[in-house]
Amino acid sequence: MDYQQAALNLLLHRWRETRRLGNPRGVCGAANSLSDVPGVRVGHATLDDGERQTGVSAIVPPGDNLFMQPLPCGASVLNGFAKPLGLVQVEELGVLQTPILLSNTLAVGTLFTALVREAIALNPELGRSLPTVNPLALECNDGWLNDIQALAVSESMAQQALHSASVDFARGSVGAGRGMSCFSLKGGIGTASRLIPSLNATLGVLVLANFGALPALTLDGVRVGEAIAPLLPELTPQRDAGSIIIIMATDAPLEARQLKRIAKRAGAGLGRLGSYWGHGSGDISVAFSTCAIPQPPQEAALEPLLAAAADATEHAVLDALLSAEAVTGFRGHHRPALSEVLDRLVALSHC
Repeated sequence: MDYQQAALNLLLHRWRETRRLGNPRGVCGAANSLSDVPGVRVGHATLDDGERQTGVSAIVPPGDNLFMQPLPCGASVLNGFAKPLGLVQVEELGVLQTPILLSNTLAVGTLFTALVREAIALNPELGRSLPTVNPLALECNDGWLNDIQALAVSESMAQQALHSASVDFARGSVGAGRGMSCFSLKGGIGTASRLIPSLNATLGVLVLANFGALPALTLDGVRVGEAIAPLLPELTPQRDAGSIIIIMATDAPLEARQLKRIAKRAGAGLGRLGSYWGHGSGDISVAFSTCAIPQPPQEAALEPLLAAAADATEHAVLDALLSAEAVTGFRGHHRPALSEVLDRLVALSHC
């Protein structure tokens, strides 16, 4: 039996027996979700309208007025082929002043305006007797499945995502994830979490997954994508491009510099999956603490958080792939769901 066939057999056996992929390292939170971090909520607004397949996702930290009571925040730009807003000031000051909005590349200006209006409503003197606000808006290019030139994302969609945010939230082909592709399959929103007993803390991760070339897809060190790709000639190839946004939250009382270190470890999780952050990919990780006043632990105490950041990122991407539903959109372009592909391959293996 050759290597590719052995890899395929391993993948299909695991899927048939457990309906999940990858072996989680560490201890997952109660819901294995970003919202396992107390006070963190997520909301979506989804547009499913013919060639317009897009949306907005909101990550809402605890606190009634982040502009007046910002949270420690750090970011890592793994590859900068991206059009974010707000990262420069996060890098300079190390604080998060607004919720985080995610959508497609050409919607960033709309997200910025929506966050500004929300901040003004809470702080009427903003930009007058008070300083201006630093909204954080991040993006991936969903132009394969979505008519991105339609500029279909509206402020009302951003407000819907913000105001609908809850602890229980949908994943997969929803919100900002509606038009995203991942490893030539349907991508989108995924999440995972890990408990950090030594710090009595939780780390949660949410991804907007829109990257990866299928032949490179790797699970537990096995390049299963090389075995899958030849069996699916109808799939439109995807380069390791298109981008991924990773949002991390923790209730550990970290300072901005430490959060940046945590954010950087997302790259290890992506590497395990077979990504090398290709030329056309904007790969950005943002980490914030829900503790407004940092009480930074010793650096050596960060070790389990560093490992958890890589682990939870890897499994959040798998969650996005397994949660996503197939989508057909712009110019008839189609991305199938990984779960459908695996079910089909399992059926074929019995023939």
